[in-house]
Amino acid sequence: MSVESFLDTNILVYASAADATEVGKREIALQLIEREQFALSAQVLQEFFVTVTRKLERPMSSDQAMEWIEQLEVFPCMPIDAALVKIAVEISARFRISYWDGAIIGAALRAGARTLFSEDLHHGQNYDGVRVVNPFYRESALIQDGAE
Repeated sequence: MSVESFLDTNILVYASAADATEVGKREIALQLIEREQFALSAQVLQEFFVTVTRKLERPMSSDQAMEWIEQLEVFPCMPIDAALVKIAVEISARFRISYWDGAIIGAALRAGARTLFSEDLHHGQNYDGVRVVNPFYRESALIQDGAE
């Protein structure tokens, strides 16, 4: 399997959230979903559900979150298995990042993605061939292309 990119949880949260203070981020996130050939992981979907139903100022209902998850099912989803856990542990130790970030990078590698869109990791950092792009970073190519 090979996709162009991998989306971290925060991209999906911004795309789905109705927070009026984050309109610009929502637009960029929606553009990524519309134009990218991307993959996700079971971890991303789990984190998405918990975040949008419990951690937002105006949380979604479980049914609304499930609708988003069902729409995202058309994209490749990397499972969490023992092999991915071992990869995540190795990546987290080598790069001195959290296990959870290592699992996201490991899933992106497994999907064959060259780009990982994330607000949480270091913009421009390369992890074993996966480059992190923060699409909300002011100098990001997405914003320079007029997505702002």
